[in-house]
Amino acid sequence: MPWNNQGGGGPWGGGGGGSGPKGPWGQGPQGGGGGGQPPDLEELIRKSQERLKSVLPGGGGNIGAKGIGLIAILGAFIYAATGFYTVSQNEVGVNTVFGRHIGNAAPGLNWNPPAPFGTVYRVPVTDVRRTEVGYRSGGGPRGGNRDVLEESLMLTGDENIIDIDLEVQWDVNAAQVADFVFQMQNPEGTVKSVAESALREAVGRRNIQPILTTDQSAIAAEIRTLMQKTLDDYKSGVNVRVVQLLSALPPQQVRGSFLDVNAAQQDQSRVQNEARTYSSQVVPEARGRAAQTLQEAEAYRDRVVAEASGQASRFTQVYEQYRRAPDVTRERMFLETMERILGGTDKIIIDQPAGGHGVQPFLPLDQLTRRPQAGTTQGTTR
Repeated sequence: MPWNNQGGGGPWGGGGGGSGPKGPWGQGPQGGGGGGQPPDLEELIRKSQERLKSVLPGGGGNIGAKGIGLIAILGAFIYAATGFYTVSQNEVGVNTVFGRHIGNAAPGLNWNPPAPFGTVYRVPVTDVRRTEVGYRSGGGPRGGNRDVLEESLMLTGDENIIDIDLEVQWDVNAAQVADFVFQMQNPEGTVKSVAESALREAVGRRNIQPILTTDQSAIAAEIRTLMQKTLDDYKSGVNVRVVQLLSALPPQQVRGSFLDVNAAQQDQSRVQNEARTYSSQVVPEARGRAAQTLQEAEAYRDRVVAEASGQASRFTQVYEQYRRAPDVTRERMFLETMERILGGTDKIIIDQPAGGHGVQPFLPLDQLTRRPQAGTTQGTTR
C-alpha cells in the first residue's frame, strides 16, 4: 500500500509505535478488548451486583437486614402456600408431619405443612371395591368369567370337593381411615386372603348337600362375620359390606351326576310337599266334621235331657196340684186336652130349644164345611 513505505506510519505520517501490527488509523488491532483476551470474571460479578442493588431498597447501596428479611418472608409465604390442598366429597385426607399422623381432613380446602415436612394421603371412603375369589371377571371365553381352580376348589365337611365362586364388596371405614393408610400395605391382597380363608373355614364345617341347596345364605353371612372380625383384629379400617356366593357346584368332572341326583332329590321333596299339603287340607276337614258331629250330638243330648227334665218337673207339679184338689185339677186337664184336640178343627154348634128332645135335625154338614172353601176359591178366581 502507498503508506507502507513511510516508515510504518499512517497515511498522515503518524508513527505507528510499537512492533505489533496496527490498524489503518494507527490504533491497535481491530476488535479491541485487550488484544483478544477473554472477558474479566470479576468485572462481570461486579456489574451483576450493581444491577441487583439498583432494584433493592437502599438505592444501590449494600443489602441491609431489612432487605434480607423481606426476601425471607416472601420465600416463606410462597413455601407455606404450597401446603394448601383440596379433598373431594368422597375422600378423607390423612395428614402427617415427619411421618406422624396428626389428624384427618374433611372434604374441602385444607392445609398441611408441605414437603418435605408433611404428607397428605387422600383416601376414597365411599367407593365400593370388589374382590373376586375363585374367578376373574372378563377373562373367560366370550367375555365371561374365568375360573381360578386353585381358589375355587375346596373340601367340605364330609370330604367332598366343591367349586365355589365368591364376591366381596367392601369400602374404607371413614372413622378408621388412618388404620387403612398405615396398617395395610396391600389392602386388596389382604382382603382377598381373608375372604378365601373365611370361605374355606365356613365350607369345611358343612356337608356338600346343604352347601349346594339350602345353606348358601347362611354361609355368606358367616363369611362376612369371620372376615369383619379378622380385619378388625388387623386394624385394617376395612368395612365388609356384602358377601355373595355366586355359584356352588360340584367339580366339572362329576357335575352331571350330581345334577341328576339333585334333580331326583328335588322331585322327592316336591312329592313330599304335595303329600303334606293334601294332608294339611284333608285332616283339618275331617277333624272339623268330627267336631261338628260331636257338638250336634251333645246339643241333641242336652235338648232331650232338658225336655225330659221339663216334662218330669211339669208332671210333678201337676201331681201336686191334683193331690191338693183332684176335681179341679181333673177338670182343668180335661179342658186343656179338649182345647188341644179341638183347637185346630172345624166345629158346628147346634143350640136345641127346650123340649126338643128326640128331634134329630138334618144338616148337610159336609156341604157346610166345603162351602166356605168353594166361595173362597170363586172369589179368588174372580
